[in-house]
Amino acid sequence: MSYRMEKDTLGEVKVPSEKWWGAQTQRSLENFKIGSEKMPKEVVEAFTILKEATAAANLRLGNIEKEKGEVIQDVCRELREQGTYEHFPLVVWQTGSGTQSNMNMNEVVAYRGNEVLSENGSELKIHPNDDVNRSQSSNDTFPTAMHIAALKDVKERLLPALQRLKKTVEEKSQLFDNVIKIGRTHLQDATPLTLGQEISGWAHMLKKSEEMIEQSSEQLRNLAIGGTAVGTGINAHPKFGDYTAEEISRITGETFCSSENKFHALTSHDEIVYVHGAVKGLAADLMKIANDVRWLASGPRSGIGEITIPANEPGSSIMPGKVNPTQSEALTMTVSQVFGNDAAIGFAASQGNFELNVFKPVIIYNFLQSVRLLSDAMDSFNEKCMVGIEVNEEIIEKHVKNSLMLVTALNPHIGYEKAAAIAKTAFKNNSTLKETAVELGYLTEEQFDEYINLEKMVRPTE
Repeated sequence: MSYRMEKDTLGEVKVPSEKWWGAQTQRSLENFKIGSEKMPKEVVEAFTILKEATAAANLRLGNIEKEKGEVIQDVCRELREQGTYEHFPLVVWQTGSGTQSNMNMNEVVAYRGNEVLSENGSELKIHPNDDVNRSQSSNDTFPTAMHIAALKDVKERLLPALQRLKKTVEEKSQLFDNVIKIGRTHLQDATPLTLGQEISGWAHMLKKSEEMIEQSSEQLRNLAIGGTAVGTGINAHPKFGDYTAEEISRITGETFCSSENKFHALTSHDEIVYVHGAVKGLAADLMKIANDVRWLASGPRSGIGEITIPANEPGSSIMPGKVNPTQSEALTMTVSQVFGNDAAIGFAASQGNFELNVFKPVIIYNFLQSVRLLSDAMDSFNEKCMVGIEVNEEIIEKHVKNSLMLVTALNPHIGYEKAAAIAKTAFKNNSTLKETAVELGYLTEEQFDEYINLEKMVRPTE
């Protein structure tokens, strides 16, 4: 492998010739050989948006030569459009402010920009700090990139996947609206409802989660840019943050603004904690839905067995013909990871000291992982399980007829005590509620049939 020499304030460093990064990126590669978790490409993309916007803002303020500013913008667009991510090799486990990733972007943009300038016959040279990083600090650029990446991923990945799953669940709720089944509370028999009503609860969970995620995500529109090192905005024009936010809004099509208090924006990540809390709320609902599906499909002959799920693959390496709820299992495992991520994000966000939080990379890494995992898992669960759910009407009817909790409908007519006696006696004698009610002399057969009306039990207000 051939190398070239790059220089920073600490001296010279050998860099592979084909790579666009510079000395500080190379030092980070050598100093942080920790794990295999790379800075997410969503953060890299967010940085290209940010650096394009800062160059445009500096041009508006007359802070950079026109040719340099335009080339920086062109390079940022090129990186984004071509997906040139091999020049961004740094791991998550680096400086807690994300300085090395900020410099990685600065160095790559400067290197590629100087190639373009040279090809155009220009003698200008773009400097990673003086030009690409002009009016900025890692302390305000990295949290800005965090918010851009987080909002884009929520809007473009998480919410669409959530909406696709919600649509299927709503359709299943309508399809099964008249299928009367026994309800269950405390894992014990309860009064009846329809399968459609039960599934409507899942649909409303997804609807509420969607609303909470959308509402909380509005906080991500506040950006740290303009705060520079400690929030005072040193070395930046007072309008720089506002202009950069305007340019980011133009590039992304989303509305962003420079935070009204940069001291907060640099040291606190409560906004990301807030949004991830809503994401965790979705995860909690997904756990419930996935568990309900696998409980209701359990069996097929020794479980509840009220619904059937698609047989996507053999379920066992030893038991022929076994079908397992693998999509539920995959979804609930991602939920477990999201719960862990939430704990990591919450702890990391609590560690702001004085003017800076230095847990930024791990916060955004875990946030984006949660969004990616839940989005992929929801799509998989939707396509490979939810759309294929069918009803086992024979089993559902059997469970309803055998349930002792239908006796609840007798309370208004004979009272709680007599109704309880019917249920207990029927259970003890292994007889039906109707037989027992008549034998005890509490009701006639005609009265029992009138009061135990399943349609009225599932829709008592109609």
